[in-house]
Amino acid sequence: MTPTKLGARPASLDARDFPVGTPLHAFFRWNEARWRKDPRYTIARDLYHLYRRFDAHGVCVSHLAIRPVVRWRFGSRMLVSPCGLARAMGVPPDFSGELAAGPAQRVVESLLASIGAIDPEKHAAVFKAFEELSRVVDLAALAARRPRRRTPPLLPARRKILVIKLSALGDFVQALGPAAAIRRQHIDDEITLLTTRPFAELAQQSGFFDEIMIDRRPKPFDVAGWFALRRLLRGGGFDRVYDLQTSDRSSLYAWLFLPDRRPQWSGIAWNCSHPHANLGRYPQHTIEKQAEQLLMAGIYPTPLPACPASSRRLPAGLKRRTFFLLIPGSSPRHPVKRWPAKNYGELARRVLAATGLVPVIIGARGEEPLAADIRAACPAAIDLVGRTELTRLADLAVAAAFTIGNDTGATHIAAAGGHPVIVLFSDASVPSRCAPRGSEIHVLTSARLNELPVDRVFASVMQTRRPLDHSRALGAPAVKISTSA
Repeated sequence: MTPTKLGARPASLDARDFPVGTPLHAFFRWNEARWRKDPRYTIARDLYHLYRRFDAHGVCVSHLAIRPVVRWRFGSRMLVSPCGLARAMGVPPDFSGELAAGPAQRVVESLLASIGAIDPEKHAAVFKAFEELSRVVDLAALAARRPRRRTPPLLPARRKILVIKLSALGDFVQALGPAAAIRRQHIDDEITLLTTRPFAELAQQSGFFDEIMIDRRPKPFDVAGWFALRRLLRGGGFDRVYDLQTSDRSSLYAWLFLPDRRPQWSGIAWNCSHPHANLGRYPQHTIEKQAEQLLMAGIYPTPLPACPASSRRLPAGLKRRTFFLLIPGSSPRHPVKRWPAKNYGELARRVLAATGLVPVIIGARGEEPLAADIRAACPAAIDLVGRTELTRLADLAVAAAFTIGNDTGATHIAAAGGHPVIVLFSDASVPSRCAPRGSEIHVLTSARLNELPVDRVFASVMQTRRPLDHSRALGAPAVKISTSA
């Protein structure tokens, strides 16, 4: 058998070998567009070449677990060691003499099974296998121009994990699904959340974090603030960071660890260890984007967001009463996202008459006039505007029969409560990118919300009252979108 010579082109594995829209297709396209490649991409191509050329599963496993078969790599060309190949050819595929044998075998098997596969679970298996292998094999050394077999530093028994999620309300709520997946993956590790003060109590109520750190978001020239943040981050001793904010600001935080060792990093920071490697990540829905980011860090599946209720009593007037929520407000900067309050009032009156359910109005301070307009049409409605902090909203969302609301953060909390939500969108937002996700979400759209008729919303409300399957699996049909002219 003639070994591959330097200058010969190996059998190529590229993005075209994976269906469009799958994680590995995105991962390979991202790497093909970059000068600096992810080590997992380079190793996957090496394995494919060795398997195709020598038709020996054991050669691939030996390359990962015992000694690299590839002696030298330059661009798309490689030199295979004849001695290394001879040793590898004598190794059975199921050998167990090395600590890395099991993980190496799972990398090879999952990679071969993922080629041409559309099932995301098969793609997730590849990243999970690489994650397992990275604990016993230094992937960067194996992917170097001259591959070397090196053991990585020993991980502590209880790792320290940092999750970054700063704002805004809707985005923070949507990150609770990924937070649950991270908690499941790091069940024995210590998880810290870096967030801003408004979300600290909601994060604490979620139960996903052992500690919460507050980011005061220093301004560009606030030198003292930046040094304080740097001390906070470096003092945490973190082994891995999951940046769920993935903004320019949060990516900049990766540099604050220098000159000390920078922890492993999942996000979009330059040269991070676990990048969300997708050139088309920005048009993705936030939930899908974060689920794919975690998949590429070896975490799968990611559930839909859930806001657990606290043990506190509901507000006075709601005890032993069945009610639904109305969310008539939105950011003051986006009044076009608001369905007219008088329409909410008419809807509340009609739903109360048809079902006996009590309307409960929630919202932020400053939205009291909206509640007054609703109660003018439906005096039986209960006004809680300005009196419901985020944790109280979570309690109400879990207890409510359903919710009707605008495109605003509180509606995302309602969706995470696990009951039906009807959310109203104007053309100021794109539902496919930012609509809430939950067990049953009905999205009603109209170019101008003042043209969305009450009859259309009322019909959707009556439809949601049928028995529901509260499945929360990511990827299940969770959003129903209908359009009103």
